[in-house]
Amino acid sequence: MKEFKTESKRILDLMINSIYTNKEIFLRELISNASDAIDKLHFLSLTDSKVDNDFKIVITLDKQARKLTVSDNGVGMSVEDLEKNLGTIASSGTLAFKKENEDVKELIGQFGVGFYSAFMVAKKVEVLTKAYGSEDAYIWVSEGEEGYDIIKSEKQGYGTEVNVYLKDNEEGVDYDTYVQQYFISDLVKKYSDYIRYPIVMDMTKSRKKEGSDEYEEYTERETLNSMIPVWKKQKSELKEEDYNNFYATTFYDFEKPLRYVHANIEGSVNYTALLYFPAKAPVDFYSREFKKGLSLYCNGVLIMEKCEDLLPDYFGFVRGVVDSSDLSLNISREILQQDRQLKAIATSLEKKIISELKKMLEDDRENYEKLFEEFGATIKFGAYNNYGVKKDELKDLLMFVSGKSKKQTTLAEYVKAMQEGQDVIYYACGESLDKIDLMPQVDVVKSKGYDVLYLKDNVDEFVLKTLDKYEDKKFKSVSDKDLDLGSEEEKQEMEDKAVSNKDLTDFIKETLGDKVHAVSLTKLGSYPVCLSYEGEVSLEMEKVFKAMKTQSPMPVQAKKVLQINADHAILAKLRDLFNTDHETLKKYAKMLFVQAMLTEGFEVDDIGEYFTFVGELMIK
Repeated sequence: MKEFKTESKRILDLMINSIYTNKEIFLRELISNASDAIDKLHFLSLTDSKVDNDFKIVITLDKQARKLTVSDNGVGMSVEDLEKNLGTIASSGTLAFKKENEDVKELIGQFGVGFYSAFMVAKKVEVLTKAYGSEDAYIWVSEGEEGYDIIKSEKQGYGTEVNVYLKDNEEGVDYDTYVQQYFISDLVKKYSDYIRYPIVMDMTKSRKKEGSDEYEEYTERETLNSMIPVWKKQKSELKEEDYNNFYATTFYDFEKPLRYVHANIEGSVNYTALLYFPAKAPVDFYSREFKKGLSLYCNGVLIMEKCEDLLPDYFGFVRGVVDSSDLSLNISREILQQDRQLKAIATSLEKKIISELKKMLEDDRENYEKLFEEFGATIKFGAYNNYGVKKDELKDLLMFVSGKSKKQTTLAEYVKAMQEGQDVIYYACGESLDKIDLMPQVDVVKSKGYDVLYLKDNVDEFVLKTLDKYEDKKFKSVSDKDLDLGSEEEKQEMEDKAVSNKDLTDFIKETLGDKVHAVSLTKLGSYPVCLSYEGEVSLEMEKVFKAMKTQSPMPVQAKKVLQINADHAILAKLRDLFNTDHETLKKYAKMLFVQAMLTEGFEVDDIGEYFTFVGELMIK
């Protein structure tokens, strides 16, 4: 028996015990090796007419012997190839032990490496092979780390046959599943469905005997893989139905996607992508359990079912596949996070998705609005997250409800429709569109002919604060204390009223204490009072932070300003009470503050006190 070289033993130990995260992928590796061997012979066939082009990979299951066999009619191996590929594990230079086990994960997943994944399920592996053009066949046999034997043998035809003798069952692992035909069939469809050569296996089935109600078993050779994936076909060959059928069967979503994107990208890295924008969010989409990612293939072989690194979080709703032949595969074909090519693909995909969403906004507005209704919150979060590093790329994809039309509008559309002389973009925040519509400040702004963006998602105001402005137009909350909509005459009139009522507003401020930062006068149409704020923290931000139940020792609070309508009869009533009945005025002040809090959607600490005041004032 020949011993593995020292570094080979280390690799084998790692291969069996730690590198692969999933035992079942050994079949993917063996099939990929078989496909590579056929590729080599297929290339030779271009100049050698003797080659039989009936290429295929055959899987054979032997339950009695607990053996799984993967065979191919590819180029085969000589005794030197066996020694080089299976004796020293990729001795061609891809293994460089700079330190103990360092750089192990940088190995290219070639035959001499991926092959060893078979030992995760095998107690013994035999490789019977005959090189194309040779008269001699050889069998390579190993039971693991101790070593291997290479013996001259007999074989009909060229190619390679790998026999995997399964380990004994152990607690938690039933190795018998690897000789169950439907389990193996499912594995092939999952990992190797798009290998370009047919993968065939004899399937045992049952049928009714002719002229009888009894059943009989029969065996039928079946091709397990589809071979040519949709994304590898020319667009001219495909119809919308083909794309939608692939989407439904692959992602188990039988509602048509809103849009699909089929792209062949050439550049620093070449890849094909087939992307879908779903019509509905999965039930767990906004939960921590949801896992984003695209299916990653290399030459039709599934590398990762959900490669999270291909999509930023704000495009986590996108489904699809990416296939590239440029990926530098490591031993497990799984550890790709640090791969330069993968990062290049991710950057290219992000640009492609942004481009397609902009096209969708322009040429398919109805479906874009549907998509934004489902996934807009994540796109908004992308514009806000990481201090707005992606805000410029995403700002033109954002939509908010217009107070005038009650329809979704983009920032560009809002600015285009602005009145002459309007220099700010007005917005209002609330729990729902109906509640925002009832805000007194919204009524005031709209009465001047200005549109207002209605923000109902928690992230909305943070997004606008991050953007700061759009096309040099600053964002302005209608609840901002410094909202200024009047003419010069109106401003002067308000200043005069503020001065003449300063004693009243100071008294009300003293009555309310630290519940408010200030009390002032304003114009509110038909409303008696409203709540505004001063400073960077808005009323809506305070509500968001409260809902998050942040553990900050200092609660995030807005500097609330109680604003009294200077044109409302309530001011005269308060003025009269200031001159005659301070105790009743205090009750009015507290009652009006609670009304303003409730109008803004805040919780009130002592609602019982409010009802007491209302009752007392009603019978006074």
